[in-house]
Amino acid sequence: MKRLFFVLFALVALASHASTTQQKRLALYGVAFYNLENLFDTIHAPGKNDYDFLPNGSYAWNGMKYQSKLKNLSHVISLLCTDRVKAGAAIVGVSEVENRQVLEDLIAQPALAGRGLRIVHHDTDDRRGVDCAFLYNPRFFQLDRELYVPYIYPTADAPQADLGFRVEDGHVVPLPLYGDTTHITRGFLCAIGRMAGEPICFIVNHWPSRGAESPARERAAQQVRRLVDALAAEYEGKMKFIVMGDLNDDPDNLSLTKGMACKFKASELQGDTDFFNPWYYTLRKQGQGTLLYNNRWNLFDQILVSANAVDARYNLKAPQKVAELDLSKGLTFYQHAIFVRDFLFQQEGRYKGNPLRTHAGGTWLNGYSDHLPTQIYLVKEL
Repeated sequence: MKRLFFVLFALVALASHASTTQQKRLALYGVAFYNLENLFDTIHAPGKNDYDFLPNGSYAWNGMKYQSKLKNLSHVISLLCTDRVKAGAAIVGVSEVENRQVLEDLIAQPALAGRGLRIVHHDTDDRRGVDCAFLYNPRFFQLDRELYVPYIYPTADAPQADLGFRVEDGHVVPLPLYGDTTHITRGFLCAIGRMAGEPICFIVNHWPSRGAESPARERAAQQVRRLVDALAAEYEGKMKFIVMGDLNDDPDNLSLTKGMACKFKASELQGDTDFFNPWYYTLRKQGQGTLLYNNRWNLFDQILVSANAVDARYNLKAPQKVAELDLSKGLTFYQHAIFVRDFLFQQEGRYKGNPLRTHAGGTWLNGYSDHLPTQIYLVKEL
């Protein structure tokens, strides 16, 4: 009862719409993603290419720099989604973390220690030694199950149809890594549980980099799409899905438009597991992105929402107020935004206006990340 009171008290009612929504009890939930740009400790992990992040490595990575990185990142994470939800994000997907210990060190920082955050993480075989993970607040998201599905490169022994999992007695069962392991990379981490009493699945990704050919990212998208369909069948169509991550592609690249079959307009969504991608409008119409390359914005850090959590009338050109949304589906997409604060950008010099990184040009900048975080809000009428 105490937790329910907290949700009702802390998450209801946007002040700007109070006069319209005062007869409704609304719960608002924040969801975010953040590429942490090489959150490494200072200890060598056997078999991993972490040599740059050692005291004698190219970054002269030491305890002081590591602790400063933890402090900076925890400050950003503590602010995510607080524009709308005082308690912050219910769940944050992250990428480029070395291991579970760096996540434990991160949530122990003063800016986050009081939130009681928990971790979903799986050690992968990524050659760079970086993984994806979730941080979640158990007051707002209750974890039931976690799955890690490896990224599979198609070969003669692992044909295109192989997806890193099998369905056994109606249940999705991840498989061990197989096929071509020459370019091992991150797989797909699922956190399955309940939010606002509803079944929901979050999938965090870090798709193959731009150094790989485009089909590698299309392959990742196809695997995720098939995984969603399999999980939807397992949960008899009652599951909602949020797919997030550093996708290393923009919203209008083939991995998203073809591989994931995303729609940019809510009115074009059809089946429950179609995905709404609001970030095309953000990048191509508003000119906003999450990372800069050669003075050009890209928006690789996306959060996609399954159709069964989207009002089909939603219009990105004139976003609806809460009172105008059809909330009959339960948890419903409400808003999306890139998280922007002045301190996240370089303030002077040649790279003024770029995200403030930890290192650049061989110099320690004591910054945050080369990516900006993204966030969405889900709303539910109680």
